[in-house]
Amino acid sequence: MKITLNPDKEIVNTIREGLKAKGGYCPCRVGKKEEYKCMCKEFREQIEDDNFEGYCHCRLFYKSK
Repeated sequence: MKITLNPDKEIVNTIREGLKAKGGYCPCRVGKKEEYKCMCKEFREQIEDDNFEGYCHCRLFYKSK
């Protein structure tokens, strides 16, 4: 399993600014729930699946097989 940042630096910078503004919570989601804390629960669960390959919800991280 390999997790990398999105190669698009503009997306990475935008998401990082949003994370900073929301105190580490996903800027793409409404509200501040513990499961939205970056790296979000949804993505942590997805990366447990050996067959999953793709981006997290906000497209900051990418998991390759």
